[in-house]
Amino acid sequence: MNQRRSPTVRRRRLGVELRRYREAAGVTIDMVAERLGCSTSKISRIETGHTGATPGDVQDMLDIYRVDARVVDELVQIARDARQKGWWHPFSTVLSSAYVGLEAEARSVRAYEQQVIPGLLQSEDYAMALIRSARWDDTDQRNAQRIRVRMERQSLLIQDDPIDLWVVLDESVVSRPVGGDAVMRDQLRQLVDTARLPNVTLQILPFAVGAHAGMDGAFAILDFPSAGDPAVVFAENATGGLFLEKDDELRKYVTVFDTIRASALDPGESIDMIEMLIEEPLWKSRRRVSGST
Repeated sequence: MNQRRSPTVRRRRLGVELRRYREAAGVTIDMVAERLGCSTSKISRIETGHTGATPGDVQDMLDIYRVDARVVDELVQIARDARQKGWWHPFSTVLSSAYVGLEAEARSVRAYEQQVIPGLLQSEDYAMALIRSARWDDTDQRNAQRIRVRMERQSLLIQDDPIDLWVVLDESVVSRPVGGDAVMRDQLRQLVDTARLPNVTLQILPFAVGAHAGMDGAFAILDFPSAGDPAVVFAENATGGLFLEKDDELRKYVTVFDTIRASALDPGESIDMIEMLIEEPLWKSRRRVSGST
């Protein structure tokens, strides 16, 4: 049983339930906003989980929808839970999306990555090299906070109720020497060690596959232990990322992931390939050009 609890997930669940009861009551967002004396954007952001709602707001909204007392008590409690602070709250100024809060309570993550090793699998030196390159214009203090968050997240893989992680990496991810030769070799060793955890599945999608279903970009599919928390897809980009929650979007990404993993090397072959790269990395064997390692 997953015992991890995230205020981000509570907020998302609350929004889904409030919208469901509003629509069942035949009430529009404009009507709710007028009754509560607030903007329609506030109600919309509460329903989409982008902002929290006070227990009082929830009580008032459910009064409008004429919901029975048992449901009111339950949702008011969820509103209280959603106002708690997650461990990542002190670092919120360097987090560009709600992903960390959703990941904290996820039962499983299925991810495809085509450029970099995912945060849950990064060594500290790799993360440092990556963040300093991508955030070259930010302060050392803020980048240090980003690295700390990334390292803290990795406890999800080894705690009492670990997350199930299934990652498919494009071969380019393990062929690019982020941080230089020594840092990348250490990262590959850590990748092999982590891939041997019982809750982690790692596959490499080799160059030989050619064009494939995941060429539109990297993504992660997060599933949650409660039926009240539907799965979500996160497609990352330079400004944070995009969350996709519609049924047809979820089905598409699940199909894409299944197609990619079927084309990839199996987990044993993938570990063998990474171990080979530790001894004979591609960045050493290819003809040197200006700026190469």
